Amino acid sequence: MVSRVLVPMDDSEMAAGALRFALSTFPSAAVTVLHVAGGPTSYMGEAMSLAVADDVDGAVAERAEPVFERARAIADDADREITTEVELGSPAKTIINHAEGFDLVVVGSHSSNLASRLLLGNVAETVARNAPVPVTIVR
Repeated sequence: MVSRVLVPMDDSEMAAGALRFALSTFPSAAVTVLHVAGGPTSYMGEAMSLAVADDVDGAVAERAEPVFERARAIADDADREITTEVELGSPAKTIINHAEGFDLVVVGSHSSNLASRLLLGNVAETVARNAPVPVTIVR
């Protein structure tokens, strides 16, 4: 029985579809939406120091809020509640590490295009191959 579902989410339609799938397929499960923001260099450059860590946390939370607003709207449409969490780091690695304690990860796949996977990497594929729990990929 699936009681805890992790849904990594960005601002893409595929991620929104993964959340809709999780909410409808597992109506009694607790669903957590995880937004993974890129590492500190995407916000601060190489000059980041511990003195400005709070500023980075604030920037990460601010960047995640539109994603969470969309996730809450999807959950409201399904008459469901969700929990939201934000992490800073490499998306695939962070999702894999965060999956511990969940029964399932439901992730949207951005592309099945070989060139895209080779050039950009495929977070869904990496998560599916390495997560400590089962993964459902929604296309």
